Amino acid sequence: MPASSSPPLTDQPLVARRMSAGEQLRAEHKPRRLLQLLAGLIGYGTALALLVGSGLGASSWNVLAEGLAHRTGLSFGMATNLIALAVLVFWIPLRELPGLGTVLNVLLVGAAADVAAHLLPAPGTLAEQLAHYSLGLLLFAFCDALYLGARFGAGPRDGLMTGAVRVTGRPLWTVRTGIEVLVVAVGWALGGTVGAGTVVLAVAAGPLVQTFLRHTTVPLRADGSAGSTAR
Repeated sequence: MPASSSPPLTDQPLVARRMSAGEQLRAEHKPRRLLQLLAGLIGYGTALALLVGSGLGASSWNVLAEGLAHRTGLSFGMATNLIALAVLVFWIPLRELPGLGTVLNVLLVGAAADVAAHLLPAPGTLAEQLAHYSLGLLLFAFCDALYLGARFGAGPRDGLMTGAVRVTGRPLWTVRTGIEVLVVAVGWALGGTVGAGTVVLAVAAGPLVQTFLRHTTVPLRADGSAGSTAR
């Protein structure tokens, strides 16, 4: 009997297979993937500005950075950088591979957030705060999936998620939610500020990213032979 073909990548609750930086650059659909990568990273930074500007609660990683800064006396920026370095160390046992997206994530997301924060009007009412937050949450999840789906490598924190998904075989949404909740808990224990929006983001980000990723992951010819490697 002939072997059945693998189901399309977007029909599977999987992260895309692991590729080296060279494989990422040699893979087909480069113009589309590059445009998707840039749009995702810029949109992701804009989403962060919307979430912060709403005043309804920082992201889990911001809570952790704030708590670490509070405990150590470091600046918020220095604490953020140290956390990113620590996360990258965990990439080693997870066998996560960096790529162009990893570098551009560091260079573009913060810059896009700064520009968006300067251009976006500050919300003046609770309704406007909720609108900023709701739009920021959806844009956060969609653009996260958009840049990951371009398959040029993950940013430091998203690489922790994708690596853990491949190693554990667990669905993306459960891994992402577990990471978010753990980071919030540690950050809060260290003295970081947790708002209602922080809790919602921690719980909702994983399911939303998994849903969007089904539609944003660019399929490649090599997927049929190599297949995806994790749930």
